[in-house]
Parts: sequence; structure tokens; C-alpha cells
Amino acid sequence: MEGAEGVLRRAPLFEGLDDESARALRRQMSEVPLARGEHLFLEGQDGDRLYVVLDGKIKLTRAAADGRENLLSVIGPGEMFGELSLFDPRPRTSSASAVTDARLAALAHDALRPWLLERPEVSMHMLQALARRLRRANDVTADLVFTDVPGRVAKNLLDLAERFGEQDRDGLHVHHDLTQEELAQLVGASRETVNKALADFAARGWLQISARSVLILDADRLRRRAR
Repeated sequence: MEGAEGVLRRAPLFEGLDDESARALRRQMSEVPLARGEHLFLEGQDGDRLYVVLDGKIKLTRAAADGRENLLSVIGPGEMFGELSLFDPRPRTSSASAVTDARLAALAHDALRPWLLERPEVSMHMLQALARRLRRANDVTADLVFTDVPGRVAKNLLDLAERFGEQDRDGLHVHHDLTQEELAQLVGASRETVNKALADFAARGWLQISARSVLILDADRLRRRAR
């Protein structure tokens, strides 16, 4: 199993740093354990630090005025979040909570700013990470307008598979750890509609459905359906 140091080195914050610089930055980070279901921060709270997932999964959500929840993204080991308030110091735009038991590395914005000023390459990698997130948000918006629900289900499953999938002789196991309701929130559709799409994919032999996971049997068919 990959250690915490190896996971951290995959984060955009550490890209481009030599080993000595990476160790120096790591010493300024603290570890934060979270139990499944526990909130790290809530939408509207002040943000003063960023986080890198060391182990487990975190979900970012936003609440609608009527109380409904929208699942923005699921974040796993090596991925970073919470850095937006470093560049735009306003209250958090989403809530973060643990999908599974999780362990995070936290870095205060005040500790990060000198690194950004002294090492332009760190700033560039941070900006690239933000640009990728913006591009992804644009893709999600376009999908909601132009792609039907089964297509969005296929696309989200493939995205989860790329980050959390494990290939073996049976197929590609995707332990997403999401409930049916959370998966529907991620797709941006009702649970009934998403379940219907999953049942159709299973009937076609493209995948098998299990609790909080799927086994993808025909990724090529899913990719074609996601277009």
C-alpha cells in the first residue's frame, strides 16, 4: 500500500518540488482524521487552510434553498481541496464531509503563501489544478444541458473508475462508497432515474451492481454511451 508521503507527492501542491522542499512543506502540515459521515467544514464558514486526502474519500456538497443537497465531487487519495479560499478569501462555497473513514493532511494558508511567493512553480501547479477544476465544472454544466441521464450515469461511473477502480480478471471493480441517493446527486438526476439507467446497463451485461460499488464488465460500451 502506498504510504502517506507517496500520496502527498501526487497532489498538485507538491508537483515540481524536489525531495528536500517536499519534506520541508510536509513538516508544516498537520493530519486530520475523520470518521465516516463527519463534517470537516460547512458551506459559509471561513476557510483558512487547504487539504490533501491521504486515505479514504471526501465529498463536497452544496445545499439548495429548499434543503436538497447537490453532490459536487468525490475526492480521494492524492487529491486536494479547500484552496479556493486562498485565492479568493471568502466563506467556503461547499461543505466537506467524509464518505468513508478518512485521513487528511492540512496546510494553513498563512504557511502556504511564502511558498507561493518564493517558488513560482508551486503557484503554477496550483493554478493548473484550479484550471482543471474549472474545466470539469464547465463539462458538468454542458452535460446537464446536452446529455441524457443514462449518458451522465455512464460518464460518472467511468470517472469514478478512473480514480478508484481496481482491475482484476472479473472486470473493473469500482468501490465508490456512495449510497444510491449520493450517486443520483452526483449525476444530477432522481434516484429512480439513475437506478433505471443502472438496471438497463446491468441487463445489457455492461456491469454488475453491488452495494456502494459496481463491477464494470464492458468499459467500451459505457464509453460509447457516455458520449
